[in-house]
Amino acid sequence: MTTSAELMERAVQVIPGGVNSPVRAYRSVGLTPRFIERADGPYVWDVEGNRYLDYIGSWGPMILGHNNPAVREAVVKACERGMSFGAATELEVEIAEFICSTVPHIEMIRMVNSGTEAVMSALRLARGFTGRDKIVKFAGNYHGHSDCMLVAAGSGVMTAGVPDSAGVPAGCAQDTLTATYNNLDSVRALFDENPGQIAAVIVEPVAANMGVVLPAPGFLEGLRALCDEQGALLVFDEVICGFRLAYGGAAERFGITPDLVTYGKIIGGGMPVGAFGGHHDIMERMAPVGPVYQAGTLSGNPIAMTAGFVQLKELHGHPEIYDRLNQAGERLFGGIAHLLEQYEAPCTINHVGSIGSTFFTPDPVTDYASAKTSDTEAFARYFRFMLDRGFALAPSQFEAMFISAMHDDAAIDETLDAIETFLKM
Repeated sequence: MTTSAELMERAVQVIPGGVNSPVRAYRSVGLTPRFIERADGPYVWDVEGNRYLDYIGSWGPMILGHNNPAVREAVVKACERGMSFGAATELEVEIAEFICSTVPHIEMIRMVNSGTEAVMSALRLARGFTGRDKIVKFAGNYHGHSDCMLVAAGSGVMTAGVPDSAGVPAGCAQDTLTATYNNLDSVRALFDENPGQIAAVIVEPVAANMGVVLPAPGFLEGLRALCDEQGALLVFDEVICGFRLAYGGAAERFGITPDLVTYGKIIGGGMPVGAFGGHHDIMERMAPVGPVYQAGTLSGNPIAMTAGFVQLKELHGHPEIYDRLNQAGERLFGGIAHLLEQYEAPCTINHVGSIGSTFFTPDPVTDYASAKTSDTEAFARYFRFMLDRGFALAPSQFEAMFISAMHDDAAIDETLDAIETFLKM
């Protein structure tokens, strides 16, 4: 039997750091990554046969659980017809029609191949539409690894010990302005300092890459008002919360209409895919009908479109799934909050719907600076304890826990029992 440790020894010889994405590295928790062999429902199994109750969910898109039968069967049938054409297909039209008819703030949409590509393209479109160059982002919000967005970024950048990234020329980031999440005054100051120059404000409406941080009351509403006042576009990065917090994502949950929205793997049922969409008059600035160029040989891949379409139809057709997800979220995250209070643990928990994070700091976490006060060594001890008992959490203090529709009460209660055992130590 091959072990994860043996695979890691081989991997580091041929893959930088042994992993194809830094967030998988387990370095911040002092362990070797578990190499996963299969997944089903709320569980994953590693190559050694160990089963874990999974709270990663392929980093969010597995809302219906792993290996959903309807998605799997549709993908198998699609593969029989061919896996890639590099040409237009009827399915692309159907999924676009479905999204545009069921998500009120999307009138046109373009498929791409990742969340990073979706953000990069949406920001280029915002600049082309407004004729302005500067973009406002928020410290700790992660919008993929394109050069201009690796400024005060969250996600793996936070645990890698580097504030930004080597290899990014200063000129690529000179038009990226950084504000403080949940602080409208910081955004207003940037508009004042750069009159008529800001094309867009991009925000994770619920931050989930510095851990889960909720928008303060009035924050998203204030961004919408500022953008309207200043002639800038408001871009919601819903790579994490789109189709998860509600079918219409954070935009629906909080009642805010963005000008553009970006999606990632969630729109492809976990397949490598992304998309961006918005108002008709903005989207028609894209090539081939407009002057803003964007292309992708494999965009709208039929296998990814099949997986995504089946999942989206299931979510839209069965809104009770969101009731179940919200109830499960309250049971788990509310239960954790109760345990933290009961045992007077120096931690705080943020959550909304089916996503949440336990921060190893006693103070409220409302932005990047407060998230960074977390005790990452304490988190690493907690992570190792939970992994040893069969629970797969993201190997970083600054990532979210994701619940799927397959996490039943028994699974959540088992999780709470393990957390209570840890807190008693």
